[in-house]
Amino acid sequence: MSPYAVLATILAYFAAMAAVSFLSSRGGGKEVFYNGGRKTHWAVVAFAMIGACMSGVTYVSVPGMVGVSGFGYLQMCIGFFLGYLVIAFVLTPLYFQLDVVSVYQYLEKRFGMGSYRTGAWFFFVSKMLGASVRLFLVCLTLQLLLFGPLRLPFWLNVVCNVGICLAYTFRSGVKSVIWNDVLKTVCMIVAVILCIVLIGRDLGGIRIEERVFFFDDVNHPQYFWKQLLGGLFTVVAMTGLDQDMMQRTLSCKDIRDSRKNLIVSSLLQTAVIALFLCLGALLYQYAAAHGMTETGDRLFPAVATGGGLPGIVGVLFVLGLVSSAYGAGGSALTSLTTSFTVDILRKEKDVKARKAVHIGMAVLMAVTVIVFNAVNSTSAIDAVYKLASYTYGPILGLFAFGILTRKQVRDQWVPVVALLSPAICLVLQLNSERWFGGYKFSYELLLLNAALTFLGLCLLIRRDGRRKPE
Repeated sequence: MSPYAVLATILAYFAAMAAVSFLSSRGGGKEVFYNGGRKTHWAVVAFAMIGACMSGVTYVSVPGMVGVSGFGYLQMCIGFFLGYLVIAFVLTPLYFQLDVVSVYQYLEKRFGMGSYRTGAWFFFVSKMLGASVRLFLVCLTLQLLLFGPLRLPFWLNVVCNVGICLAYTFRSGVKSVIWNDVLKTVCMIVAVILCIVLIGRDLGGIRIEERVFFFDDVNHPQYFWKQLLGGLFTVVAMTGLDQDMMQRTLSCKDIRDSRKNLIVSSLLQTAVIALFLCLGALLYQYAAAHGMTETGDRLFPAVATGGGLPGIVGVLFVLGLVSSAYGAGGSALTSLTTSFTVDILRKEKDVKARKAVHIGMAVLMAVTVIVFNAVNSTSAIDAVYKLASYTYGPILGLFAFGILTRKQVRDQWVPVVALLSPAICLVLQLNSERWFGGYKFSYELLLLNAALTFLGLCLLIRRDGRRKPE
């Protein structure tokens, strides 16, 4: 695929994003950056949430995983739906009742400043590393397709991509994020459907026979109940307790609209994930028919840009990739800015501080991506993803304890518990096969992490039942 075709696709998408951002920024006050003024229609948020849940990594990884796990990922989707029900009927009413800007403000109201900042910092580290890794992997693809052939350095690649994310969110924050997520969702769905049609035409028809349910081996990571529970608690932790994702839901005008958004969105996401899996099955069939050896994350890029299909397939791939990258990057910048300004600096009303933090988050993200490139180690990237998943366990445990009990804890010791729980989980995961008869932890490790945090908080219960004065 020509680098100039890639460049033209990126510029066209950036122009569309700029137009959407300009239109969405009109007539907004200071609160628009954080919650869109709580005037966004629930159906718009529901459709935007489809794209919000999918990054550039998802765009290439979900089709690639079909070769190993078939359609087993749909087992997770059942858990996702159950998780969205928990968010809709337990967490969302709580946030609206407390009228919070950041979801971690609940922890301050429930326990105290130690718990509040623990939740905020765990989110900050997780989101910064996770978002940077996702952007890094997209930048690698764009370096191969565009910047490398034009002999442009990787750091310029990073600066351009982070700059685009900063530019479209700088003024109206989550409001721009939501409307650009709508644009991103349209682009991704169109790209996937047309790729399915064009690849199916090349293969002479669409034939898909993949396994969905895995009940036979409890030790296997794809075992049904592991996937279902993992999906449930992953959504609760990484959506319901994640400032990035909940910032969209809190832009709805009331609890009822937020619930409709969450339930409809979860159903639509399942349908889109099924499309990605169907695409993956066809990609493997196409690769086998044309003697291609690429698998996993390399499969979709290789097929789309290899030249064996019409040029529009490559354009569609790039369109879906950049839309997912800029959507996820802009969303992460907005949520990081919100959490750092509100939770850590405590300057919710200070517009100058918020703008300075927004720029600072962009610079830090760019530096982190460049560091990943310098390390250039897949094991380092895997470690970052594992670290990001570990950080949501303590947050889940904190919220679970706060909601399910009325006990007060020794707030100053909460950070210690939040650090010890993932450390214990790491030891158990590294030794699980030897200690537990070949058992391998999967997504249920998040639940174990949360349970250990919950138990640790039980040890911190104050016998007098009162909060320590701040």
